[in-house]
Amino acid sequence: MAKYLLLKHYRGAPASVNDVPMDQWTPEELSAHVQYMQDFADRLEGTGEFVDSHALSPEGTFVRYDGEGRPPVTDGPFAETKDLIAGWMVIDVETYERALELAGELSAAPGAGGKPIHEWLEVRPFLAAHPTITE
Repeated sequence: MAKYLLLKHYRGAPASVNDVPMDQWTPEELSAHVQYMQDFADRLEGTGEFVDSHALSPEGTFVRYDGEGRPPVTDGPFAETKDLIAGWMVIDVETYERALELAGELSAAPGAGGKPIHEWLEVRPFLAAHPTITE
């Protein structure tokens, strides 16, 4: 089995087919979306393919080291263009093809108007093992 991270984006991925921002959805549309995500996770839990998932707040800050004795730098120029992760799900599946199949299904979560979002999800494999240094 191999673990994959399915990343959902607020910003930074190609535009989805049903590209209405979540903050413009009705309470019913939001509820239907969350229920779809929960039902999807529950089904994968039943097959042993679900590992974990979390939604993330749209607020976030990039931080980097700025040198000895200096405070960390936050965001930087053009922070409004940064990639923004909406949430993630970790799955543990037999094949890469299965990871793609599940990501495609998750992409069909309902959005505005109750229609599938057709959002782009980023599928990232976990590293199989930590690299080792040899001399």
